[in-house]
Amino acid sequence: MLTFPRYHSTQRILCLVLLLPISTVALGQETPSKQITADQELTELLDQVWDFELESSPLLATNVGDARGQDRLADDSPEAIEKRANRRSEFLAKLIAVRVEDLSEVKRIDHELLRQRLEGQLADFRFNTHLMPINNRGGFHIRFPELPRVMAPRSEQDFTNYIARLRDFDRYTDQQIDLLRGGIKAGLVQPAIIMRDSLSQVESHIVDDLSKSLFLTNIAAESKSNLERERWKQIRDQIEDALRLSVVPAYQRFADFLRTEYLPACRGPVGASAMPMGREFYLDRIQRFTTIKISPEELHQTGVSENARIRAEMELIKQKVDFQGTLDDFLEHLRTDPKFYAKSAEELMQTAALILKRADGRLPELFGHLPRIPYGLREIPAYVAPQTTAAYYWPPATDGTRGGVYYLNTYNLSSRPLYQLEALSLHEAVPGHHLQLAIQAELEDLHPISRESNFTAFIEGWALYSERLGKDIGFYKDPYQDFGRLSMEAWRASRLVVDTGLHWMGWSRQKAIAYMTANTALSPHNIVAEVDRYIGWPGQALAYKTGELAISRIRRQAEKTLGEEFDLRSFHDRVLEAGSIPLPMLEQRIRQWVDEQRKAEESESE
Repeated sequence: MLTFPRYHSTQRILCLVLLLPISTVALGQETPSKQITADQELTELLDQVWDFELESSPLLATNVGDARGQDRLADDSPEAIEKRANRRSEFLAKLIAVRVEDLSEVKRIDHELLRQRLEGQLADFRFNTHLMPINNRGGFHIRFPELPRVMAPRSEQDFTNYIARLRDFDRYTDQQIDLLRGGIKAGLVQPAIIMRDSLSQVESHIVDDLSKSLFLTNIAAESKSNLERERWKQIRDQIEDALRLSVVPAYQRFADFLRTEYLPACRGPVGASAMPMGREFYLDRIQRFTTIKISPEELHQTGVSENARIRAEMELIKQKVDFQGTLDDFLEHLRTDPKFYAKSAEELMQTAALILKRADGRLPELFGHLPRIPYGLREIPAYVAPQTTAAYYWPPATDGTRGGVYYLNTYNLSSRPLYQLEALSLHEAVPGHHLQLAIQAELEDLHPISRESNFTAFIEGWALYSERLGKDIGFYKDPYQDFGRLSMEAWRASRLVVDTGLHWMGWSRQKAIAYMTANTALSPHNIVAEVDRYIGWPGQALAYKTGELAISRIRRQAEKTLGEEFDLRSFHDRVLEAGSIPLPMLEQRIRQWVDEQRKAEESESE
């Protein structure tokens, strides 16, 4: 699982870049000088947009190793947000004026990714998503405690910048409160049921004993400096002052606001359709998160059909382990038998670490190119663990200064089945999220802004596809682990049904919970957490199965065309070598790759 992707809002067919072979340039009619001119024109625009984004988002600059704005947080006043939207409209007009057919192969990718990024940002502004900056699982108040890990200070200047950002949190919180008040006036508020724990999430940072604040304990853990003891004590005192004067009072104000204004104003209906422009917004989210033109009804039926297929495979495994009873009885057995659950957080973490070690050693069988950036395994922080899912992945810094992290939830161990841990770990780390995003971070041909692309259908589709790849490298030999893989797949298929049911077809929260209970092996705790996640994040859950089905179909087509000449390592390298891209572009690139393989084979046989 990852963060919000960037997206475009238009419903038109993808532009000419997706219709022409990438390796040709306008059928060979233009001269090299034209291509150089077009490439230079686009590069200049990319540089302008990237410079603008880094100036506008200081934390983005931190993440990519850029020095600007490291002592401040973003300006999220309504005026600044509108100004950014107007600037992006200007960028988009310039981008449209660039002749795609005159661009080189790599620049065509840059062009398309920038187009979708800008159009997505403008769609967000049109739908006023800035007036709903929080939900049950995300928001500035949840992200900010990660600041020590994001900054990982080394020098005294880094600590100075960190302290300045702590002090700036006071202003930043007031801006978020103003946006949320605007959301109340516009009728753009979260459903009340999913925000029931939001107050406790905020109050966990209102501490009297500052030595227990995550902003202090985390910075001590993440610091890479070699400061002398006396100097560290001085810096610690300054951090405590910033917490006392800015951070804790800001969290207190935000808690008061939630209690007295926001939570009482939250809506009853759970579906996005209940919001102003809600049905139009949900159609936009479908296109955003799937990158293809598809209806809610088709997505819904795809989920139903996939669940029927998966259920038949589950029946076979139930018979294989000689379980006497119905599949529903088997699911209940898996949910309740203690032998399927770790007895301690340490046992869960150690089991996951062993799975990852095994996977690391088998990766060369699947890929010709592996990333240099490492990854780690950590527990999900306690302050957010009760409300979040089983695991998530935090990507590495694109400058390579920070590795990726696979976060595993050790809260409520009776809801964390060991039989799903192989599939979960392959999804979140390798060959899933970490391998794909670390390779993307290391791509040198793409413009830096393209290396930050975040198409959920590709990223989550690849991670779900990676779960099945485990069969190719020796995983799922235990039938219970294979059932766990199927249960994870059923979970993603059910998302297609539940997300469209909630936001398009008028389903209640209880109906969504009942469907997940009947069609997955998830624990009751996880089912409730998942359904509440879909309620608060319309459309995002559609990306996983949509992307996996597309990648699997593209692979089958390539295998059928190339026959014995199909090389899996080469195929995977081709899939990943342009980073996160829209599914139509991926399909077009693999068609080109297949043609190249066929031509090479024909040349060798002559």
